[in-house]
Amino acid sequence: MDFDSYDLNPSIYDEMFLPNGAPREHCRELHETLGRLSAEQLGSIQERVTRSFSNEGITFTVYGDDEADERIIPVDCVPRVISATEWQSLETGLTQRLKALNLFLADVYGDARIVDDGVIPVDVVRGCPQYRIEMRGFSAPHGVWAAICGTDLVRTNDGFKVLEDNLRVPSGVSYMIANRKAVKANLRRLYRRSRVRHVENYGSVLLETLRDLAPSGCSDPSIALLTPGVYNSAFYEHMFLAGEIGAELVEGRDLLVNDGFVYMRTTKGLRRVDVIYRRVDDDFLDPLVFRQDSLLGVPGLMNAYKLGNVSLVNAPGTGVADDKSVYAYVPDMIRYYLGEEPLLANVETHLCRRSEDLEYTLDNLENLVVKRVGESGGYGMLVGPHTTPAEREAYAEQVRANPADFISQPVLALSRAPCLIDGGFEPRHVDLRPFVLRGRETRIVPGAFCRVALRRGSLVVNSSQGGGGKDLWVLQD
Repeated sequence: MDFDSYDLNPSIYDEMFLPNGAPREHCRELHETLGRLSAEQLGSIQERVTRSFSNEGITFTVYGDDEADERIIPVDCVPRVISATEWQSLETGLTQRLKALNLFLADVYGDARIVDDGVIPVDVVRGCPQYRIEMRGFSAPHGVWAAICGTDLVRTNDGFKVLEDNLRVPSGVSYMIANRKAVKANLRRLYRRSRVRHVENYGSVLLETLRDLAPSGCSDPSIALLTPGVYNSAFYEHMFLAGEIGAELVEGRDLLVNDGFVYMRTTKGLRRVDVIYRRVDDDFLDPLVFRQDSLLGVPGLMNAYKLGNVSLVNAPGTGVADDKSVYAYVPDMIRYYLGEEPLLANVETHLCRRSEDLEYTLDNLENLVVKRVGESGGYGMLVGPHTTPAEREAYAEQVRANPADFISQPVLALSRAPCLIDGGFEPRHVDLRPFVLRGRETRIVPGAFCRVALRRGSLVVNSSQGGGGKDLWVLQD
């Protein structure tokens, strides 16, 4: 099927095509293969890819005003391709960024030199809802506070930029692997010819990272994955990852703390747990330290953690480093801690806590994306050009009421990639979420959860807001 009616816009970077309509060098094999397939063949491939997600129950949950709705995540059968050179640059930049973020976390829960030296205002750090005073004075194993980071990247005609860092309980890696499994099975010859790097070993890489962070002297650690339970939006991923790393999938009620150590209840009695890959938010981890009404956590868990008898991945308190206000200072962190220039740029960001940024934001709402600093998943966001004057005024009232709760950014011309839409190829906006793992060293599987805004003209890629997924093919040299 040809691309004759495919819409190219020179102001928007296209992942497959040059502005003149010729396929990019690393996309030629994919372009030629797609061109040889009929609409019926492509439709059949798409149907099989979709069915594989349905058969395996790969779902996510959308929370509405009245109820939660469980859905199969949409997946597009046309892979997005990245060259080896592009990926190497991303790997280097992501490694640099996570190193600086871990140094920042160690610092702000320690001497807070970066605050004292005036690089980042004290109220941005200490006023962040995710700053956990309970972690003051704690030293994370090997200096690793954030062992698992899902960094969202976007590309424009100016290159790649970091949209945000997800450091609390980053999700989506199961979709990366499921996308690969489904698309590879249906484009097997093309996959082999293209010499695509593998992502299926993510589980072993994650396991190696978790083992790196085990308590001192623990050579064969017992690992558990702590989930909030079956009603969590990412429960499918929790089950999947527990199976991948051979960990026990546990809820808070399955664990207990005795004499400063954590144990798991089993049919054969209590079994000690050394490393907990936690997918439970800070607030709910330990009712003796955080929310007293939590039924999801483990009483005494934080004491065992601080004694060094169990490792928590990621560490409580890492959320201060992925707050959207703190994000604006990451380039300064890199310069401050590493003495290097950032290899990956941030998106220009206005902090509404600053009076001049607030004024600029309110005066330009129709041209900006405005976000709450603590929200994720595309919730609580205003995309100015896609709103009415009444919607903007209502949102402006919220911003005026609590300016520190908001940041604004320009509306980016996110890159687009071909998708199979209603039997033809159409461009849709995409982003990337690679997963960066940090134990004794930094490890990055050559792939990412590529999210796609499936609604025509939409810039919102979140699955909760109508987005879907794509397989990302990182090519070998």
